[in-house]
Amino acid sequence: SLCSDVLALPIFKQEESNLPPENENKILPFQYVLCAATSPAVKLHDETLTYLNQGQSYEIRMLDNRKIGELPEINGKLVKSIFRVVFHDRRLQYTEHQQLEGWRWNRPGDRILDIDIPMSVGIIDPRANPTQLNTVEFLWDPSKRTSVFIQVHCISTEFTMRKHGGEKGVPFRVQIDTFKENENGEYTEHLHSASCQIKVFKPKGADRKQKTDREKMEKRTPHEKEKYQPSYETTILTECSPWPEITYVNNAPSPGFNSSHSSFSIGEGNGSPNHQPEPPAPIADNLLPTSTPQEAQQWLHRNRFSTFSRLFRNFSGADLLKLTREDVIQICGPADGIRLFNALKGRMVRPRLTIYVCQESQQLRDLQQKHEDGDTGTSTFFVYHAIYLEELTALELTEKLAQLFSISSQQISQIYKQGPTGIHVLISDEMIQNFQDESCFVLDTMKAETNDGYHIILK
Repeated sequence: SLCSDVLALPIFKQEESNLPPENENKILPFQYVLCAATSPAVKLHDETLTYLNQGQSYEIRMLDNRKIGELPEINGKLVKSIFRVVFHDRRLQYTEHQQLEGWRWNRPGDRILDIDIPMSVGIIDPRANPTQLNTVEFLWDPSKRTSVFIQVHCISTEFTMRKHGGEKGVPFRVQIDTFKENENGEYTEHLHSASCQIKVFKPKGADRKQKTDREKMEKRTPHEKEKYQPSYETTILTECSPWPEITYVNNAPSPGFNSSHSSFSIGEGNGSPNHQPEPPAPIADNLLPTSTPQEAQQWLHRNRFSTFSRLFRNFSGADLLKLTREDVIQICGPADGIRLFNALKGRMVRPRLTIYVCQESQQLRDLQQKHEDGDTGTSTFFVYHAIYLEELTALELTEKLAQLFSISSQQISQIYKQGPTGIHVLISDEMIQNFQDESCFVLDTMKAETNDGYHIILK
């Protein structure tokens, strides 16, 4: 195996580009090494990318990297690692549940991730929950040699939008989260997480892709080559935030089952709970003072602050909300600090222009009807609607007014503004850009002569 001569070095060359400078000499408690070569076509400061063949067994070495005296509480104890194959793209992360359900539907009986048990060394009690096709877990002893052989069965192009063949496949991440036991003997105390970026090809496809990348690099000038990383024989997983679980508590026993790809049967026991991915964050995703540290962590992940989740791992909602703007900037730096401060305060982006409109003719007709019905109440109470504009174009105004009238925007032929002496001036983008904020207009509608649409007049 390519890996046989890899030493448990504290830092591998390629990690330097992925870690901030202050971490360069930081030794992590564990190191995970995927025995597959990285692509040569990766820019210097980008994350490594590794190509795998579908269904092939690849070794991941689990290395104990602790300094003398570090984490003595796990000496002689087992730790638990959870392996996941997840999406690298945020767009796909948001719809992960639907994506995986679609995959299950197209590939009944298959799993996304499997452990090749006969090849693996040093793993204890491996489990795969039948409801979590992309997750496997096992216990291991850091003091003993541990190598896990994994197989990934989904292909990167199965999740691309178009299905013509030849399109770019989506990158996945292999993520490993490792836990130690708490006082009750449950493996819930997070120790370390690391991940790397992969793409999965049909059998032999990864080798072809590696070869074309290599040939592409050979054609570049020496000056261009300097901008790219060399291809490393193995892939080091880089430290990352823990995968956001609702809870890490093992509750439901997972049923025993036989995996369709390997001959191991998994007994009853404490399978991890189903991880339902977060739905896309609603527009107002405000952190509450009552949020627990776990909920605060999930909020940080949802709002793209994963980089800081370790720093804030013990902060509750109330703790985060007490931070001043200066505190946050000092902790996170100016750019992310301002973003985090605004997110904590739940600041909404103000529209560029607000106008108020009232459907005059409709309300006058209602009023006349009331008089005819003998209703003598003469309350002329006109209702206005707020319209918020961002793009300040006539098209945007047309669409917003169409929503208001519950008609399609095609039915609005023209929009006019009533000018001096009652003339009708055609509304242009430039005119909207010169509207006063919070102007009030009364709307009148006129049938268009040519089609069944309407002209709208702002008075």
